Amino acid sequence: METKLRLIDKFSRLRDRMHDPEWRRYGYLLAVGKVLGIALVFGVMVLASSIIGKDVMAADPVVKANDIINPINTLWTLLAAFLVFGMQVGFTMLEAGFCRGRETVNVLMECVVDTALCGLLFYAWGFAFMFSSGTPWIGTKYFFLQGIPATYETSGVAFLAFWLFQFAFADTCSTITSGAMIGRTGFVGDLIYSFFVSGFIYPIIGHWAWGPDGFLATMGSKGNFLPELGTSFHDFAGSTVVHTIGGFVALAGAIALGPRLGRKFKRDGGAPMQPHDLVMATIGGLVLWFGWYGFNPGSTLSIMDFEGCGRVATNTTLAACAAALTAMLYGYPKTKKWDVSYTVNGFLAGLVAITCPCYWVSPTGSIAIGAVAGIIVVAGVDLLEYLRIDDPIGAVPVHGLNGIWGTLSLGFFACGKYGATGAFAADNSAPLTGLFYGGGMTVLAAQAVGSLIITAATFGVSLVLMYAVKAMGVLRVSRKGELEGIDNYEHGIGAYPEYALKHSAIPTGDYDEN
Repeated sequence: METKLRLIDKFSRLRDRMHDPEWRRYGYLLAVGKVLGIALVFGVMVLASSIIGKDVMAADPVVKANDIINPINTLWTLLAAFLVFGMQVGFTMLEAGFCRGRETVNVLMECVVDTALCGLLFYAWGFAFMFSSGTPWIGTKYFFLQGIPATYETSGVAFLAFWLFQFAFADTCSTITSGAMIGRTGFVGDLIYSFFVSGFIYPIIGHWAWGPDGFLATMGSKGNFLPELGTSFHDFAGSTVVHTIGGFVALAGAIALGPRLGRKFKRDGGAPMQPHDLVMATIGGLVLWFGWYGFNPGSTLSIMDFEGCGRVATNTTLAACAAALTAMLYGYPKTKKWDVSYTVNGFLAGLVAITCPCYWVSPTGSIAIGAVAGIIVVAGVDLLEYLRIDDPIGAVPVHGLNGIWGTLSLGFFACGKYGATGAFAADNSAPLTGLFYGGGMTVLAAQAVGSLIITAATFGVSLVLMYAVKAMGVLRVSRKGELEGIDNYEHGIGAYPEYALKHSAIPTGDYDEN
């Protein structure tokens, strides 16, 4: 009886509420929502049963793995590509901030034009050389993006989304190169060497490690290069493929060019030329740090590997933090000052170093890797200063030297828990184990072989390229142009036309408001 009374009371309250227009509207919305929800559930059930439970007839087409696009992973890859492309803002600000004011427009122009040139070259043949199958040395398909399948290999990522992601990587490598060559490179010379770096050096050498049949990617297996090693070369997001290549092309360019006019090195009683805008440089560095969250986590190509993406992002962060602090502390005794340029280049060095091992190391390992990177970058700056090599932004220590360190660090710090990322989940059945975790020298040996081959090949070919462009008389701007200021000489305007610039690029503040 009590239950019946409660039921009658509920209906009475409902009847009273339905006289209220607001409650009536709410009731209708609730009813419609429930009906739509039930219809959606039944619709999904019917669709799933038609796909999963359908009998395969003889006339049905065979669906291949690379015909099925995974929309979630494709979206993840596109978002990562946008972040990596955004790193061009960071590179432009970093280089422009660390250079002298008289060189700023030249930096802006080179960064923009290198991006445009790289995009067209990567469309025409760069991607084909690097990421298509062909030979262990070079890819031979997909020129001008012709004959492409729906997805790249078995990743499930839409092919053109993968292309965009890898174009952003190629653009990064191209931009790294210009950093060590600021202030004295002729614009025509920049176009020529950039054509060969983006069109040939980066994609062909990159194929060796990242191509589906590259000889370093298949190294260690039966019938392939060095089968006795028992494992292949690993470079998760490009410490070697992007940063070492970019860094050693930059080194070759800096050597071929020689130092800027007026650059006097410490062993000769001089000091580095001062950057003109450390605010811009620091913000540029932080923009790069943000973009690295596309660079490293995006290289999983799969947000479905939730644990792997989170681990990679965390390791990336911790390595950068550790490197910033060790670079600052290691540099302090040298100058008795807290140097912002060391600190910025420190966290960039940590980001470069963790780029290779980020998937396979623990957070503790990433801190150790970053801490070493911060010391290497400061020591590398000193080494170039001693060798009288003019690298205005520290591209060689940050990218070249720490690209090598990051690649080798996998052989020490791979923690033995993680194997490979996958379209739907990680495959940890064959984890990588480094020396410090009981894995012996196997991974370290493979990393050393791959790093040595790519570094030596890049540096050798790049020296030939740079000296060839120099022999053409276009690698370096004329003495007159450099004394006048490369911005005015090459581009017809300075970055700060309201200021009168001395040859030292220090704004005098003398200008006519009229």
